[in-house]
Amino acid sequence: MIGRLQTAVEFTGTETSPWGELKLISGGANPKLAARIAEILDVQLTDPRLRHFPDGEINVKIEDSMRGHDVFVIQPTSPPVNELRRASAGRVTAVIPYYGYARKERKTQPREPISAKLVANFITLAGADRLLLFDLHAEAIEGFFDVPTDHLSPHRIFAEHLKQMNLKHITIVAPDAGGGRRAEAVANDLGAPIAFGYKRRPDEQSVEVIAISGDVKGRDCVVIEDIITTGGTVSKLAVALRQQGANRVLIVATHPVLSGDAMARLKDADVEEVVVTDTVPIPPEKMDGRLKVLSVAPLLAEAIIRVHENRSVSELFR
Repeated sequence: MIGRLQTAVEFTGTETSPWGELKLISGGANPKLAARIAEILDVQLTDPRLRHFPDGEINVKIEDSMRGHDVFVIQPTSPPVNELRRASAGRVTAVIPYYGYARKERKTQPREPISAKLVANFITLAGADRLLLFDLHAEAIEGFFDVPTDHLSPHRIFAEHLKQMNLKHITIVAPDAGGGRRAEAVANDLGAPIAFGYKRRPDEQSVEVIAISGDVKGRDCVVIEDIITTGGTVSKLAVALRQQGANRVLIVATHPVLSGDAMARLKDADVEEVVVTDTVPIPPEKMDGRLKVLSVAPLLAEAIIRVHENRSVSELFR
């Protein structure tokens, strides 16, 4: 089930952009999210005519004229901005709900690539004039781009959902020090205390939760994450919270990659509910009774209209 939460700021509905008429194009990675954004903005999606060749290569042919238009491409990680640049678009904004390779933003061992920077190079060199990014794993990635960026946060979407739940004595939990600011944003909206998990990785394939700092005994604990991939880290943190007397354990994560047996791990860890967003499409076989999907379409739509009308995006979070 997908819940929709409206943003607090109303659209002006006026055409005040110096970049021409607003155009929306969806790549093939998350067309349902693009359709929801288009519905909210009452703008028809332009068909990019994506074709997949037998060898796996992709061809894009945009049928409509993009000349002199303000074009927004909604696509995780790899928007087809090079075709739009050749079509003489007035401006191209890449809307990237989920940024792949975001966890490779720095070297942790010798001879490792900084893949997040490489992806940033691809996007900018392809011709993007501006980017709308959503809950990056590391805020430093914004600095990898040589074009203007806006970094959107889902913390108010999560906070509004948590307010509607029957939670008592709530504690917001950051899985590690790196997730502190993300957890703090939700905690501030709820007026709740924060606890921190401390973990170590004996090797690249495993993680151990070695300590939890903060008051969790008898409390409803909500773990705030940006990405759930295998569910290994959050499931072990959930077990540790239960061992320290937590009353209920919920997981809130922006990007539900959910590879392999992630949902099974969370079920085994006695996680009561897993709240995610629709930045990443979830296949039907991954859906579970404890999974709640909130749509980020209203927030992305509001950000798009603000960029289009040359208004402040940061005001959305004040």
